[in-house]
Amino acid sequence: MAAVVGQTERRTFSLTPVDNARLANLAGPIDAHLRVIERRLGVEINHRGAAFAVIGQNEAVQQAELALTDLYRLSEFESIDAERVNLYLQAAGLQDPVSEPTDEVQIRSARGIIRGRGARQISYLQSINQFDLNFGIGPAGTGKTYLAVASAVDALERGAVARIVLVRPAVEAGEKLGFLPGDLAQKIDPYLRPMYDALYEMLGFDKVTKLIERQVIEVAPLAFMRGRTLSESFVILDEAQNTTVEQMKMLLTRIGFGSKAVVTGDVTQIDLPRGVTSGLRDAIDVLADISTIGFTFFQARDVVRHPMVMQIVNAYEHRDAQSRGGL
Repeated sequence: MAAVVGQTERRTFSLTPVDNARLANLAGPIDAHLRVIERRLGVEINHRGAAFAVIGQNEAVQQAELALTDLYRLSEFESIDAERVNLYLQAAGLQDPVSEPTDEVQIRSARGIIRGRGARQISYLQSINQFDLNFGIGPAGTGKTYLAVASAVDALERGAVARIVLVRPAVEAGEKLGFLPGDLAQKIDPYLRPMYDALYEMLGFDKVTKLIERQVIEVAPLAFMRGRTLSESFVILDEAQNTTVEQMKMLLTRIGFGSKAVVTGDVTQIDLPRGVTSGLRDAIDVLADISTIGFTFFQARDVVRHPMVMQIVNAYEHRDAQSRGGL
């Protein structure tokens, strides 16, 4: 039976035959498997024994009931884990329904409402909402990283993802990290500071500190991502122009079920050794024809810092254009 309340639906049903072992297999430890379905479909699931109640948008509620029924049937024959739940949802074509982009995306934070400034930023936020993988490419001061972090915080607070993973290559440090004072976290801290600053502004210092302690927010150098699978996460790779081709491929293939990823960078500020191809430049070429990946290319006129920054960016672009013309 279903009871409609406003624009949401509350659907109740029971799984039969009642079997406590199978119900425990379906739900997982502390209902972990149900939380996966909630995040993927954007619903709320409550249950007492075999009696379930699902709350959410009509289509998503129907999908959740179907998923729970099918997985309960499978629980008689196999062990259910989070990976099995994600595989089922993917194979069945069940996923978080994506709403049509609106003219303006608004993100609420502790500092107030964050919205795109100008058409390019608005398009960028719409693209992050629409696609699981996005690239934000352009000069400093265009809001690429800030808006990506804002979107990640919003997704975390809405329960769309379970954690935020912020990644940045520490290219400038190279092998000199060992000569810097402090432990590893203190050594890499300067290279991750811009993302910390954005988090502090949106959530406040105390809350960010607690979330980092609980590993709900993880800030790490790119090298630490090898061998991992980042499921149900909002992943941001900042300063991506300083990744190698191999590093970029490694990071993109870490993205797991229920995750979003935003890659930001400026291809005019590459600090890699001469002769080493930028992973960001390479990815733009290799992935350009994939329609389910979003690309936003910012320009100097999209800079939202001090007006002088736009003039500086324009001056360097003009000089570079002249240099290329003289080759």
